[in-house]
Amino acid sequence: MEKNRVPSHVAIIMDGNGRWAKQRGLARTEGHREGLEVAKRIVLAARREGVRFLSLYTFSTENWKRTAQEVGFLMSLIRIHLMKELDFYRENEIRIVHSGDRSGLSREVLTEIDRAVADTKHHHELTVNLAINYGGKDEIVRSIHRVIPNLYTTDAQHPAVLHDEITGVVTEQTIAQNLDHPEIPDPDLIIRTGDEMRLSNFLLWQSAYSELYFSSKYWPDFTPEDFHAALAEYAHRERRFGDAQ
Repeated sequence: MEKNRVPSHVAIIMDGNGRWAKQRGLARTEGHREGLEVAKRIVLAARREGVRFLSLYTFSTENWKRTAQEVGFLMSLIRIHLMKELDFYRENEIRIVHSGDRSGLSREVLTEIDRAVADTKHHHELTVNLAINYGGKDEIVRSIHRVIPNLYTTDAQHPAVLHDEITGVVTEQTIAQNLDHPEIPDPDLIIRTGDEMRLSNFLLWQSAYSELYFSSKYWPDFTPEDFHAALAEYAHRERRFGDAQ
C-alpha cells in the first residue's frame, strides 16, 4: 500500500467477544480473554502498516450495565494486561495513552494505566489510545466542563462575572482542545467488527468525517489480514470533507 494512503489514525470497536464465546459453548469471559490476544496482534499489525495512532474501544460507559461478574473480570483483565505487557510495549516502542472518565475506575486499575502511560511516554512508533470507561457523549460533556471556568472573569470587584460573549469562548475549537487527547488527530478510519453497523457512542466528536468499515467477523476471529483488507479499502476511498468535488 502506498505510504500516503495509509490512515494516520485508526479506531476500532472490538465487538463480538461474547457471541464468539457463546457460539463455542464457552463462558463470555473466554471471549474477552481471546479478544485481548487479538488486540495485541492488531497492535503489531498497525505498527507494521505504518499507522501512527490506534484507538481501541476497550470498555464503554455503558458496559457497567453488564453483570457484576463480567465487569469485574474485564477490569481485572485490563489491569493484569497492563501490568504484564509493559515489555511488549517497550520492545515495540509503543506509547500508551488513556481516554475516558477516570473517576469511575478503581485505584488499582488507574495505577496500572498511569504506570503504562508514564513508562511508554517517550515511545514514538505507534500511539495506542485505550478507551476505558469511555463514552463519546461523556467526553464532550467533560470537555465543556473544562471550558466553563473560562466563561467567567474573576476579580476583587466582580468575583464571578459571566463574559458578554459566551460564543467567543465555547467554540468548536475550544471543545476540541479540551477533549481527552486533543493532540491525537481525528480518526481517518473506524473499524467495527461483530456484524453491527453503528458507532455505539465511540469518538462521536472526532468521527464527523471518519471513513467507516464494518466486518461481519467477531473480534476474536479478526486477523492482521482482515486489518490489512480494511486499510486497503480505505486507500481506495475518496475523502471530500464536505467538498462537492
